[in-house]
Amino acid sequence: MVDNNGRQVNGTDGVAVVGLGNIGIGLALSLRRAGFDVVGCDLRAERMAVLTAAGGRSAATPSEAARSTRIVLSAVVNGQDTEAVLFGREGVAQTLAEGGVFVSCATMNPLAAKGLAERLEEAGKLLYLDAPVSGGPQRAADGQLTVLASGKQAAFRGAREALAAVSSKVYELGESPGQASAFKMVNQLLAGVHIAAAGEAMAFAARYGLDLRKVYDVVVASAGNSWMFENRVPHVLEGDYAPRSSVDIFVKDLGIIEDMARAAKFPAPVAAAALQMFLMASGAGMGAEDDISVARVYAQITSTPLPDKFSV
Repeated sequence: MVDNNGRQVNGTDGVAVVGLGNIGIGLALSLRRAGFDVVGCDLRAERMAVLTAAGGRSAATPSEAARSTRIVLSAVVNGQDTEAVLFGREGVAQTLAEGGVFVSCATMNPLAAKGLAERLEEAGKLLYLDAPVSGGPQRAADGQLTVLASGKQAAFRGAREALAAVSSKVYELGESPGQASAFKMVNQLLAGVHIAAAGEAMAFAARYGLDLRKVYDVVVASAGNSWMFENRVPHVLEGDYAPRSSVDIFVKDLGIIEDMARAAKFPAPVAAAALQMFLMASGAGMGAEDDISVARVYAQITSTPLPDKFSV
């Protein structure tokens, strides 16, 4: 059997996916396509139904999901949620078999990842792989995520086939959990700044009455382009702010970056400015909406119209 990238996998072991959000459902469905027996756990019945329709199984709690597997991929929002999945009343640590691997895909402070790994591994039975992902919901759905991972070699050996099924690239970044999370935060600094800049640029163009679709075409073909500009600005053009990745995700991630920078006595003024724009959008009631909603903040402040999905 081969994965999404033509690599051989055996797909015989079960894999649990806890958290079937925009990323987690993509992980689960990619694993199913690669032939893995997948059991999912999520509070939302409709997300569980998507997985079971694809041949997966459902579990009511993380501990139930882990009972029949040796690999758990946790795709929850943050370090606090990850701790609950691991050590809560119905946590994975209670039932995951000896030698099993807990793969944490959440974006969190590197110190939090390190602490969770130490707590899990201190009994010597279970392994923790710090493995935040990048690429967004579409690449998750296509099994083409980038995985940034660090942990013991035994953890890599246990999880490598499952990671291959959900990714186009796995970076093995050392044996210390937390290292991969630090790499992810560098990525998130750039991602947040680029989204905020894209929103500012498009609202600025609208203020000058420019054809926004032509602005998009020009920038994508020019030096000012970024992956985030190319990916997010179509949402502005369509007036569609349904969340693919939400404003509050970057309130969290840029907040972590500011905490890290403060602890290291490192100035991060550009990241701080971007954080303020996401905070402004969240405070204006857009926290659960698409992260490019920062463009709408500029538009509201300046009374500048942007496209509306009901009129485009």
